[in-house]
Amino acid sequence: MFKHFRGDLFGGITAGIVALPLALAFGVSSGLGPSAGLYGAIFISFFAALFGGTNTQISGPTAPMTAVSMVVIAGVIAINDGDVSKALPAILTIFLLAGLMQIGLGFIGLGKYIKYIPYPVVSGFMTAIGVIILVTQILPAIGYYPKEDLEYVNKFMPAAEEKILENILREEAGEGILVLENFEETINRAQKITPYDMAKEAKTLASKEASGVVGTIKVLPRALKSINWLELALALTTIFIIYGFKKITTKVPSTLVALIIVSGTAYGFGLGYRPIEEIPSGLPLPNFEIFTKFQLDSVAPYIFTALTLALLGAIDSLLTSVVADNMTQTKHNPNKELVGQGIGNSIAAIFGGIPGAGATIRTVVNINSGGKTKLSGMTAGILLLIILLALGPVASQIPAAVLAGILVTVGIGVMDYKGLKAIPYLPKDITLGPLKLSSEVIIMLVVMVLSSIWNLVYAVGIGLIFASLMFMKKIGDLTAKRSDVKPLREKAWPDEKDFPKKLTEEVVIKHLKGPLFFGSTSEFQQLAEQIPKTATTVVIRLGRMQYMDQSGLYAMEDVLQDLISKNITVLMVNILDQPKYMMERIDIIPDLIPEEHIFRNFKSCLAWIKENVKDETGN
Repeated sequence: MFKHFRGDLFGGITAGIVALPLALAFGVSSGLGPSAGLYGAIFISFFAALFGGTNTQISGPTAPMTAVSMVVIAGVIAINDGDVSKALPAILTIFLLAGLMQIGLGFIGLGKYIKYIPYPVVSGFMTAIGVIILVTQILPAIGYYPKEDLEYVNKFMPAAEEKILENILREEAGEGILVLENFEETINRAQKITPYDMAKEAKTLASKEASGVVGTIKVLPRALKSINWLELALALTTIFIIYGFKKITTKVPSTLVALIIVSGTAYGFGLGYRPIEEIPSGLPLPNFEIFTKFQLDSVAPYIFTALTLALLGAIDSLLTSVVADNMTQTKHNPNKELVGQGIGNSIAAIFGGIPGAGATIRTVVNINSGGKTKLSGMTAGILLLIILLALGPVASQIPAAVLAGILVTVGIGVMDYKGLKAIPYLPKDITLGPLKLSSEVIIMLVVMVLSSIWNLVYAVGIGLIFASLMFMKKIGDLTAKRSDVKPLREKAWPDEKDFPKKLTEEVVIKHLKGPLFFGSTSEFQQLAEQIPKTATTVVIRLGRMQYMDQSGLYAMEDVLQDLISKNITVLMVNILDQPKYMMERIDIIPDLIPEEHIFRNFKSCLAWIKENVKDETGN
């Protein structure tokens, strides 16, 4: 582990610096405050690296995990009359449960099945996360907080009375008091309600009504009438520096530069800005109320949400692991990675941190800065702990608008522009009356819209069901039995019998039979890794590949880019109509595979090989 100590140290420190402003921002966005984000980053980064299966991965709070966490936190706080401290044990119990589920998923070997999540579902979900973060940061960016708008809060006073009375009746029912026979007890309890209790409940209802994408849009006209121009200036300056500084250099994290410059200027000139919540000083302490105040009825409604958090964290982490593999030419252990992420999330929950996953940008920064082993991720966690202990009071002076500006750039960056750009070009394979639509575009948009305005958890479930049904219909229509992606050395087809033996080291022939879809992309992507170093040409025979979905399309693009980057010529034989149409939509043909490298049959391809490929090994 210590062989690459210097690189791991620099990689971990750099990744930790990049993680700091994001951890604070995600903590504020979640609703538990900046310290929750920082605690999550510390413990997840350290323990996921220590026990995980990807050596260079940096973990911590991420945009998708924070978006789902927001739903949990807001729901539990609302049930507990807007009291965060009262709701915290139940919230952290749900996060702990998600971590334990991840550990379980790793032990049962779920890691290898993550590849079956279709691309349109992932694309729609990621774009929705971006939309949610962008829209929900509008209010803090302009300095408007609904629960502090007394005129707005007063509208909820009648609903607050109803809610408080409902709580009294529920308490009495739990104590076995028959309300209709004992009105006096109800009246006595109602008389103890103070104006402060009423105002507090009204503020809770106002915050809930103005939360999320729909809530923000509802209250936006009111918010725009009372913009705090200082807060807006701080947020816009932060955004400008983040994007502008990247054009100067990418060696220094622009997010950190923006955080330091804008916060330092606002504090130094004594501007009357709104700071973030105070970050507690000292070592993080475990929250044992998770165990001492455990109530099954407060956690039970969120068990499915906890499972969603576990699965989302698994997908997020393993996608980042694939990126790390590609950059380091290594192979991660997916099930061990899930166990490591689960341990990190479980420990973070016990100490009051929000859940997280493998973070792609931080992992890339780590690798580019020299990180090679698990020590780099552990170093990032230790650095954040040192910053917490040494600079907690300083960090508490950061303007809330600065973190809102940072989150706006995160929201913009997390959207899947690759999937969005492909929308006009995907084949229209569904007919609804006079309309012709693309099933993959429908899936993407349904997941995106439902996730943004309704429920993240249910939207993904609906998307998966819809994608599965569409896939089964297509495969049934094409009468394709199953995908057949075999290892590199395959049995020659009859028309390959006369292939020149002297070119067998230079030319590799690959047969694709059956559809290339989201369930077979992983095996197909191994093609580039299997090509021997002596090969200068790869022939891909596509005459028996009837169908290619969007996941298969991008897998094909990745493999072709990898082969071409190694100066390997790729020839395609007998491409059927649907796969060819897909490849033309995103310009694989002719940008990666020119028309002169596409042949109608193997005979014409063989003639080209004999004329253009030289025997370089001397067979």
